[in-house]
Amino acid sequence: MRAVILHKIDSPPVLSDMPAPRPGPGEVLISVAACGLNFADLLMQRGQYQERPALPFVLGMEISGTIIALGEGVTHLRKGQRIAAFTGQGGLAEQAICPASRCVPVPDSMSFTDAAGFLVAYGTSHLALDHRAHLQPGETLLVLGAAGGVGLTAVEIGAAMGARVIAVARGAEKLAIAREKGAAICLDSEGIDLRAELKALGGVDVVYDAIGEPLATPALRALRPEGRFLAIGFAGGTVPQFPANILLVKNLTVIGLYWGGYLNFAPDALTGSLARLMDWYAAGKIAPHVSHVLPLAQVMDGFALLRDRKSTGKVVIDLTA
Repeated sequence: MRAVILHKIDSPPVLSDMPAPRPGPGEVLISVAACGLNFADLLMQRGQYQERPALPFVLGMEISGTIIALGEGVTHLRKGQRIAAFTGQGGLAEQAICPASRCVPVPDSMSFTDAAGFLVAYGTSHLALDHRAHLQPGETLLVLGAAGGVGLTAVEIGAAMGARVIAVARGAEKLAIAREKGAAICLDSEGIDLRAELKALGGVDVVYDAIGEPLATPALRALRPEGRFLAIGFAGGTVPQFPANILLVKNLTVIGLYWGGYLNFAPDALTGSLARLMDWYAAGKIAPHVSHVLPLAQVMDGFALLRDRKSTGKVVIDLTA
């Protein structure tokens, strides 16, 4: 089978042939239809992600496809079933192994493209806003990087939860997409005095930050008393360093969210969140925005789109093309 393999940190991954895997106990073998790309894939290539698989390994964190074989002990899934799965690695291949516990049945109304770009982005934003920050109807949510893979889902989910959403992104085109997903107010990050703009709007209750600096600190300073700051990622390249005295004086809370970590210590929170999101999708309440669908041979172009911030929403690799 064809697969995208990383042999060395800070070296380009290689599309090459490798033997097809076999499922072990508790696992399933999936014929991969599509694989969603994530900023974390870039971090893994640099050796900067929270998890560092042993080299060489196949990239690709989230997939959709059809189950073609069941490992011993798997009884709640069946051959031929359409699923989405968080693999963590191994997804950019024509066939992939995944623990059966990480597979989510895909409704007939959901395309494989939508399914491949659904779990990580929507799962991250829903768990962050609902389970961690306890966002309430009528509160003001600020989303930094609002047109990116996770940021756009935060806009959409925040609006669905009844919040007033302020979207921050670069350029009119990206902000227009955020507005379509429910943002009430859109701010261009280019050359903005973000703190002054947010103060003029009355401040915010929750910050959803997938960017880091230079936007994180002014966003934190615009939080209202008892505000919550969600640290989601650092696509801007600089990790924020917040003075504790600011947190103390304004009674602020900084909350970290590593979505994949819940698989290890609280999987029920994650699976319950995904079940609700699938219900929302079936009801037409949410719908993934996929800006680019590329064949496996163009996977490096897909990574470049993420690295250069030229995509909006998700980039998905179609392995059937």
